[in-house]
Amino acid sequence: MSKILFVMTGADHWTLADGTRHASGFWAEEAVAPYEAFRAAGHEIVVATPGGVVPTVDEGSLAPEVNGGAEGAAKVAAGLAALAELRRPVKLEDVDLAEYAAVFYPGGHGPMEDLAVDPASGRLLVDALDSGKPLAVLCHGPAALLAATRTDGSNAFAGYCVAAFTNAEETQAGFADRAKWLLQDRLTEAGVEVREGEPWAANTVVDRNLVSGQNPASSAGVAAEVLKKLA
Repeated sequence: MSKILFVMTGADHWTLADGTRHASGFWAEEAVAPYEAFRAAGHEIVVATPGGVVPTVDEGSLAPEVNGGAEGAAKVAAGLAALAELRRPVKLEDVDLAEYAAVFYPGGHGPMEDLAVDPASGRLLVDALDSGKPLAVLCHGPAALLAATRTDGSNAFAGYCVAAFTNAEETQAGFADRAKWLLQDRLTEAGVEVREGEPWAANTVVDRNLVSGQNPASSAGVAAEVLKKLA
């Protein structure tokens, strides 16, 4: 059994362009589906957040309409309740990458608030990338890549291909014209190539040791690719 590090947002909101706070956090399915896949494969999960705060679930991610109906919502809620590691996170600042076989960043709008500018997370991402260990980011989780800068100021992921939540999806979700910035735009500006799939359809991209997924529908695919790399 090896350990997989889940790096999760510690934010419970996302600050919009007008300064209002949109209640957010992590997206339930994006933590639950990979967690269940990794645990079924025999791996141990450790959750880390900035400051070691217990991560907040985006209540919107528990709604039936985003989980394929009431049955799907109940399944995600049950999976979330079983994810005991969420209730005892370690401090991201204290993480020793050598203890982990892989690193995974789920999404939700929370990472746009904190992980996109978190220096400890940025250092961890650079180290994980350089180590060759499987590194995965999902949906809005790739916002964390924006903090992964090298000593010369360049982004460590410049020249990499990723899937991430797209401008089209943010528009359809109703936030594009309210956001301070859009993830696809910022990644592109940092030199990261965003491989855009159809809105809300599964889209998983693998580039060297980096695995990425566009949206919640990509959760299972991202987990599967990480497990391939760990096999």
